[in-house]
Amino acid sequence: MANRRFFLKGLLGAIPAGMLITRQSLAEPYLSPPATEQGRDLFKELGISSFINAAAPYSTLSGAPVWPEVMEAMQYAQKNKARMGELHDAVGKRIASLTGTEAAMVSAGATSAMILGTAACLTGTDEKKIPQLPDLTGMKSEVIIQKGHEYSYLRALRSCGVKMIFVEDEAALIKTINENTAMLHFCYNYRDRGRIPADRYVALGRAHGIPVFCDAATMLPPADNIHHIVNIGFDMVCFSGGKGLRGPYNGGLLLGRTDLIDAAKMNAAPNDNAIGRGMKVSKEVIVGMMVALETSLEFDHDADLELKRGWLRYIGGEVEQLGGITSEIVITKGPRNHPNLRLTWDQNKYKITPQEAKQTLRDGTPSIEIASLFLSKGHFELSAWMMEPGEEKTVAQRIRAVLMATL
Repeated sequence: MANRRFFLKGLLGAIPAGMLITRQSLAEPYLSPPATEQGRDLFKELGISSFINAAAPYSTLSGAPVWPEVMEAMQYAQKNKARMGELHDAVGKRIASLTGTEAAMVSAGATSAMILGTAACLTGTDEKKIPQLPDLTGMKSEVIIQKGHEYSYLRALRSCGVKMIFVEDEAALIKTINENTAMLHFCYNYRDRGRIPADRYVALGRAHGIPVFCDAATMLPPADNIHHIVNIGFDMVCFSGGKGLRGPYNGGLLLGRTDLIDAAKMNAAPNDNAIGRGMKVSKEVIVGMMVALETSLEFDHDADLELKRGWLRYIGGEVEQLGGITSEIVITKGPRNHPNLRLTWDQNKYKITPQEAKQTLRDGTPSIEIASLFLSKGHFELSAWMMEPGEEKTVAQRIRAVLMATL
């Protein structure tokens, strides 16, 4: 694993002073910057209500609040001109050094990275093939995926025109590989659902000379997961930038082999005849993603996790005092292994379902969003991941009030 402190020591010195801000300790919880006294309350003008995020940095909830360092970096980029190709290359080189990969690029989110990575495997750097997508005449056209890794974001691959072949196990994968196989795809979030583990999947791709793409979009935090996944040996890996890294909402990372990243760039904006032309990444997002990665790699995720566990324990204890209610901290089986607080109540006493309680919290004041019931398998669960200091008290009071109103 690359020594990130070594890289940061040298790299931060190369960043203009106006691009950096500091805080006393990266172990401190993130606090939203205070609103300016003279600034317009734009959301209020638009009639948009604020809410407490006791769920997760879902895209539908606008992701995660960005680091203050990222905001200043983006302001720096906004005030300074850059040739986009030069900026892409310089930031990609820095991100690659921080992550231990051959090459890297900033994308317009993780889904964009999936499209560009797939396109790279189809066209390479062939300037005649690039404008042809999604017409794959004369190109390889199949992507192999193991069963259990079916999910909605495979649409990103289909947008490139490929045919997806699903296989049961290693023997079936080997039998399915042919001259039309362009790529093997692996979803790290579903790494326990298939019969072929990640390292073996990589080995099979390497043995047959076929690039292996890994979707690790939601595997952060902690940021060190990047090094762990990269070291498995995937030819390309993508990560979301606006969630666990607390970078720009519409940012993402594509990491991997130099030849494939070069091909991905050729399939991306600002190239006018490429499938990724509409996936523009501004200079503000490019620089913001670099600083988000630097900051996240230095942040004490363990200390933050323990702080948030304490908030969940507080909420659970306050609600349990009503009687007929049990609280339990459960570890989500998703990528981040983040703790959720699960509340269960006697519905003969408290005449409200988890879905009704979730909606009541959303509709109340202040509005509170809890975890998706689809993801929590119908349980009433909430997370402190996106909460800020003091909000744990408000959440506890509101849940108590919702339940007591049904007695």
